[in-house]
Amino acid sequence: MSNEKLRRDEAAERSALISTDSYDVSLDVRQAADPGVAGYTSRSVITFTASEPGSSTFLDFIGSSVHSVVLNGKALPVEDVVDGARIRLDNLQSRNQVTVTGTALYSRSGEGMHRFVDPADGQCYLYTQYEPADARRVFANFEQPDLKATFAFHVMAPAGWQVASNGVETARTLLTSDPATARWDFAATEPMSTYITTVLAGPYFKAEDRWQATLDDGTSLDIPLALYCRASMAESFDAERLFTLTKNGLDFFNRLFAYPYPWGKYDQAFVPEYNLGAMENPGLVTFTDSYVFTSRATDAQYQGRANTLMHEMAHMWFGDLVTMQWWDDLWLKESFADYMGTLGVDKATDWDSAWVSFANKRKAWAYLQDQLPTTHPIVADIPDLEAAKQNFDGITYAKGASVLKQLVAYVGFDAFIAGSREYFRKHAYSNTTLADLLESLSASSGRDLTGWAQQWLQTSGISTLSLDIAAGQGNDDGVLGDVRIVQDATDPVTGRNEPRPHRLRVGLYDVDGEGALVRAGSVETDVSGAFTAVPELSGMPRPALLLLNDDDLTYAKVRLDPVSLATVLASLDRISDPMARALCWTALWNSARDGESPAALYVDAVAAFGPAETGIGVLLNILENACTAVERYTPAPGREAVRTSFLATVAAELDRAVPGSDHQLAWARTLGTLSRHDGTLVPRLKGLLDGSAPVKGLAVDAELRWHFWHALAANGQATVAELDAELARDTTASGRAGHATALAARPEPGVKAAAWKEAVHGDTLSNQLLSATISGFTTAPAALLEPYVEPYFERLLDVWEGRSIEIASRIVRGLFPLDQDLAEGMQPAEHPVLRRTDEWLAAHTGAPRALRRIIVEQRSHLLRALTAQAAVVGSPAP
Repeated sequence: MSNEKLRRDEAAERSALISTDSYDVSLDVRQAADPGVAGYTSRSVITFTASEPGSSTFLDFIGSSVHSVVLNGKALPVEDVVDGARIRLDNLQSRNQVTVTGTALYSRSGEGMHRFVDPADGQCYLYTQYEPADARRVFANFEQPDLKATFAFHVMAPAGWQVASNGVETARTLLTSDPATARWDFAATEPMSTYITTVLAGPYFKAEDRWQATLDDGTSLDIPLALYCRASMAESFDAERLFTLTKNGLDFFNRLFAYPYPWGKYDQAFVPEYNLGAMENPGLVTFTDSYVFTSRATDAQYQGRANTLMHEMAHMWFGDLVTMQWWDDLWLKESFADYMGTLGVDKATDWDSAWVSFANKRKAWAYLQDQLPTTHPIVADIPDLEAAKQNFDGITYAKGASVLKQLVAYVGFDAFIAGSREYFRKHAYSNTTLADLLESLSASSGRDLTGWAQQWLQTSGISTLSLDIAAGQGNDDGVLGDVRIVQDATDPVTGRNEPRPHRLRVGLYDVDGEGALVRAGSVETDVSGAFTAVPELSGMPRPALLLLNDDDLTYAKVRLDPVSLATVLASLDRISDPMARALCWTALWNSARDGESPAALYVDAVAAFGPAETGIGVLLNILENACTAVERYTPAPGREAVRTSFLATVAAELDRAVPGSDHQLAWARTLGTLSRHDGTLVPRLKGLLDGSAPVKGLAVDAELRWHFWHALAANGQATVAELDAELARDTTASGRAGHATALAARPEPGVKAAAWKEAVHGDTLSNQLLSATISGFTTAPAALLEPYVEPYFERLLDVWEGRSIEIASRIVRGLFPLDQDLAEGMQPAEHPVLRRTDEWLAAHTGAPRALRRIIVEQRSHLLRALTAQAAVVGSPAP
């Protein structure tokens, strides 16, 4: 529908005209379990006011049909007022009530009302997901964040199901006309935006508890808690652990924000085929059920889940209680929640490595995103809903959170929290912009943050910091002469130099009496401009390692000086501080990604020092990076040798790891990943699968089995019969996805042709199975995928126009011919796929902005890989 893409100016015009009071929404999903029934009846009763009697506006609804529209008691001709995704409302009164009844459609893409049939037991499950604008796929509404209202939901569904919504259940009534059906009624909510309303329905397993507390001001809270997951996953559902995390988080955030939790109850549902990690629906948060660990999970995975749980809980205040006016200020909720999620894990759980994980994983995502041609300021320009959909990225989340961490270092934690508290009190249940937040933070800190916001929030790109070190007097290399911090901060969007203010530390690390590299001192300083002198370092003995941004206070890439780099390459495992080690790993990885050093150098460092890495989150990350470095950043002529050497290290460390440990599992997963491209250890994988060659303590459970089957299939060592037999052992949804991946990974032209046809031309795959099929298809030698380069570019517009944005994005991003090699003597920009990409972009300047963004980003990833392959082979002298 051509008018689905609501523009910012249209939204502003509508909110200037009307104010919404309440919604009363009824949904009839009693026939959801029948696959032949495509949709369900949806009825919205909306009360709203208009500032100009006699004016016109429109509602949003994307369904199969609209049955009736009644405005202020008068039935409107459906054929006259319904235009695509909009319903026109004319001749408004000061106070209005409109009732829209229609048929909405069940979804298989995770957008709107998603319907899932569990292959484990055949049960049907429903849940909704809307952000940024898919509530209109479920009920008619004014779909924009600044038209808040109260919402009361009513759902008719099979009587044996569990049904939940944002509000507390007030009644459940069996229908006398249909005893197999019940009607659930839910209390009206506090005012909220449409995109965070939600409904859950199905035979979910449910666990219940409650959290009670008396806050510092004497306020007593009694919050009912519930957890949901599919019935087939109940045995793996660690509800008690999740309830403990939830209670700890509620206690922490209620006291930190000094604003009582405002949404009545706190339910959390773990749902299938979810497009996100989680969504902050007030009173009923939804999570991917990948967080219900049915196979062995590492401590890093449990910590990651806890971080997501805390992130969504922080949204109850940042985002739900106070909401951005339009999607330009998406960061107002996501950056804060990302920062607060890590803070919650750090302060309200037993994990002591939350900020190490943040530096190691979240900031790495931001650094990657911020070096793409499509990077943007944290406060972004979002002209329409399609652009909003693409803006849930590493800038909005992780860079924004990193900048907030820098702001905390700049103004102080107490001032930051005081400003946040004032922000909640002043703007509760309303909408805000950047100016509103800055007003509260400036007042609490006593600093004018206008300049800080301009430099950090309204510019693009990442600063690169390095040390310029002069030798001491007499050219004594054992003494530091003048030291200055060099900042390169070109904004890739504007091309201007945009040096940012940084509050950071320089750590001085030397070897102690036991041979460990420990912090012997540090200097804290404010960096501004292109050059910042650090006079405190002048005349000091030269330490073994000078670590810029020690403790990870600011957001910047760091280059190690030659002496420090030599120390890291020789003694990374001797750095005792986990954060310092993580920062050194990041510096090495950035150097490899940027083509500053050969990728093989990074792989060698992982092989040498990875076995001694105690942090499982860091180990998982560097192993994943090493696999990428081997397959994408290492020049083709030397790749086999690098891979073979690293694979031997991985296999040896799998045998050496403590039985049953997280580290053992990490090495096992890496063995499977590398073996997709090398058949040397295929016999070992077979032995692990059939039990003939076990590794003590290693549980080869369902997830790891499919991981190994993927590798076997990619090497032509898995038959359809074998994969079908494995699926019969594991009839779960994740098993079905693993089966789809392995089937598509087989290195046969006919297999690739069938997978391509199903993904690109078919419409039967759900979001999860589509991604699984694409993953298998792209696991292949270049010769097998080369025939699909031209069809990819030929089909782009058809895919984008014919699929939902979620499904189209998966196809366009996943099937881009990313894995390419640089021929000898070829410049990266001359590669045929890059040139074909440039031709397409030049010929389609009018293509949808979101589509072009994906293509531009994938082109950048390919160019980076080819540039890394072109890096001069060799390593710095130690």
